[in-house]
Formats: sequence, C-alpha cells, structure tokens
Amino acid sequence: MESILVTGANRGLGLEWCRQYALAGWRVYATCRHPETAEDLNALAQAHTRLSLHRLDVTSAEHCAALRAELGDTPIDVLVNNAGVYLEKYAPDSAIHYDDWLQTLQVNTLGAVRVTEALAHNVARSQRRLVLAISSHMGSIADISAPGSYCYRSSKAALNAAMKGLALAYRPLGIGVLILHPGWVKTRMGGWDEAPLTPEQSVASMRRLVDAYVPQMSGRFLRYDGSELPW
Repeated sequence: MESILVTGANRGLGLEWCRQYALAGWRVYATCRHPETAEDLNALAQAHTRLSLHRLDVTSAEHCAALRAELGDTPIDVLVNNAGVYLEKYAPDSAIHYDDWLQTLQVNTLGAVRVTEALAHNVARSQRRLVLAISSHMGSIADISAPGSYCYRSSKAALNAAMKGLALAYRPLGIGVLILHPGWVKTRMGGWDEAPLTPEQSVASMRRLVDAYVPQMSGRFLRYDGSELPW
C-alpha cells in the first residue's frame, strides 16, 4: 500500500492532501502540533481507518526524532512538507518584526529541512521516493515587484535553495524533490475571498505532478499546473 505523510495537516492544503489521498486508498500519516484539537482532521480519521494522527511541531528536533522512532522502518512514498506560517499576512502595520522573521524561518525553512532529514530513511525505503516542498511564487527573487512580506518571501526563497541542495544530496538514494507553488488558494493563509483556487483544485493539480514525476523533475521549482517558475 502506498503511503503519504503530511505536515501541517490540520487545515487548509494539508487537510486536503490528507482527504484526497485517504479517498484514494493510501495509508496517510497526518501530522500537526495539536492533533487532539484538530476537529476536521479527527473527523477525517474516523471516516478513514488508514489515516492516523501524529503530533509534530516541525520546529522541534525532539518531535522529529520521536516521529522518526515511531515510524521505524515504515516506508513513506510521498513526504509533503506543507506546514508553514505567513505572520505578516494580517499584520496591522508594515514594520519589520524580527522575532516574527525568525519564527517564520524556523517553520517555513528549517522545519521542512528538519523533517526531510529525519524521514529521508523512510522515503528511501518506499517505491515512489518523493519529497514535496510546498513553497510559493513569493519565494521567486526574480518575481519580486513590490516591497513588503520580507519574512515570508525570504523564508520561501531559502526553502527553495535548501530543497534544491537536498535534491542533489539525495539523488544517490533515488529520492526526488519537487518544489511546488500551490497557487493562490482559498485558505486562511491565502485569503478566503480573493483567491481563485479552492484547496481541492490546488491539491488535485499537484497530485497530477506527483503521478507524472520522473527523476528529471527533481529540484525544479514548479507551479501547481506544472509550469516552471523563475528562481
């Protein structure tokens, strides 16, 4: 049975990744910081016996080590690094808050790398051997045309650079890495009213990239529709 592990699975895109793969009959490992209060995720787990909930704060080395020990040698076909924050999104002013910047980097960049490093052994033992990094077009330096969102933009640019490096590092293990922009999606992070894509549409499109994956795609920065993004 194919398997997927999703970080930040309690809402938005993470919840939708879990929902679609559970419906497809995959074994789903859904992780979030507080699984006991994740109502929608718990309801999904009750409806799908192959979906299990696991506590994971991606900023915690101890949490990552505990999850690694819990999984043992369990193969993970697809690892989705989805957990992320955009603390500037609803900030009341345009000032740069350096504590928020550090927290953003801890979650969006270091968290994804930390989880990938912890679970690379599990991914390498699977058939698909694929790591996804949910990035953003805002991580494209070439695409910056206005000031602002320094914390979020820099965290995603750093994520892209780190994941490009991991794509090269893990090539001997047969592990591929896809860096994906999910589009502008109707979520708390993306915006409920303005965004044109639903989580269902975004994840369905990214799933097609998972299914179409070939090693030549590893390390590339792609939109949800498969088109290339500038670095």
